[in-house]
Amino acid sequence: METVYDWITVAIFGALVVLFLHRSVQPGEPQDTILHYLPPSVGCAVANWFGNEGQGLISFLIVLAVLVYIVLILKPFGIKFPPEKR
Repeated sequence: METVYDWITVAIFGALVVLFLHRSVQPGEPQDTILHYLPPSVGCAVANWFGNEGQGLISFLIVLAVLVYIVLILKPFGIKFPPEKR
C-alpha cells in the first residue's frame, strides 16, 4: 500500500466484498452471482497495475469504468433508473 492507486482500488474492492457478503445473507433468492463481481474485481487489479506503472490516465479511466459498472449492473443501495420511454 504505497501509492494512491493501491488505496483507491483496494477501497473499491473492499466495497465489492461487503456488497457481495451483504447480498449473500439476505433472505430470498440472490439477484446476482459471484460472476457479476468478476469484471470490477479484475478492473481494480488492472487499474492498480497501470497506476503503479505510471499510466495515471489509463488507471483513472479503468476506475471510472469499474464504478459505472458497479452502479449500472450491481446497483448498490437499491439504485433504480427510470425506464426508457419509447
